[in-house]
Amino acid sequence: MTDPTPVVAVHGIGNLQPGRAPAEAAALLAAQWQPRLAAGYTAAGLPHLPVPRLEVAYYAHLLAEPQAQGAWDGDLDELTGYQSVVAAAWLLAAGVPAPAEAQGPATLPLRQALGWLAARRGVAADTLGRVVVALAREVYVYLSRAERRRRIRDTVAEAVRTHRPRVVLAHSLGSVVAYEALHAHPDLEVDLLVTLGSPLGLPGAVFEALEPEPRDGRGARPPGVARWVNLADPGDLVALPPRLGGRFPVDRHEEAYIGRMDFHTLGGYLGSGLTATAMAAYAT
Repeated sequence: MTDPTPVVAVHGIGNLQPGRAPAEAAALLAAQWQPRLAAGYTAAGLPHLPVPRLEVAYYAHLLAEPQAQGAWDGDLDELTGYQSVVAAAWLLAAGVPAPAEAQGPATLPLRQALGWLAARRGVAADTLGRVVVALAREVYVYLSRAERRRRIRDTVAEAVRTHRPRVVLAHSLGSVVAYEALHAHPDLEVDLLVTLGSPLGLPGAVFEALEPEPRDGRGARPPGVARWVNLADPGDLVALPPRLGGRFPVDRHEEAYIGRMDFHTLGGYLGSGLTATAMAAYAT
């Protein structure tokens, strides 16, 4: 029996697997997400096609810091420096009005803004709190630690080089990592890059810090990428702006509705028929 075509998935925020070796963590995540990808093929009306084999480029262990072990606890009081800048940029991009000056803890305006956004989007404030803390911490570590940034990019590049996929699925912060890794290793050729819930175009926190540096307000396509599809749920509060701000040479944008409670998970995007449809011609 022919081995299924490999597809490399580059994970996003909140995927640290404490106590596990990187290879074990990658295999665990792949096993967790493989059924969701199969569900996406069924949702797309493609059950007759073989479902690609997911291989995960795991790098979360390289982001881990002592204060980041509870990255999903939603503790806004622990955000400091550039982490708070990332959180503020995210809230601004989400359409939150500038909070009124408040007395009390320095994070109170951030909490007010988060509460406003949660009420407007119909999502629990603690859920949004966990997301913004994870995003702020992990984006901060990736963008501010030059040596770790290089090692993370090399880890993703090595996964692509080892498995030689035609398709790379890059989710959340993983889309930033994959974008930079494919630029840093121009010898890597990928027929299709699919970014899922991507914050690549997030102004004030991510876009301006990309490597290579954007020119004239636009980011460049990685040289080895033949086609680029971007999928974002309109309710995904990490995929801001959802169409990457029109700042990248994306071939196609699609709105993938994955659900209010599942608005940013990789599993949610893999279960979307749009993901399967985008990659079906390349992953058979």
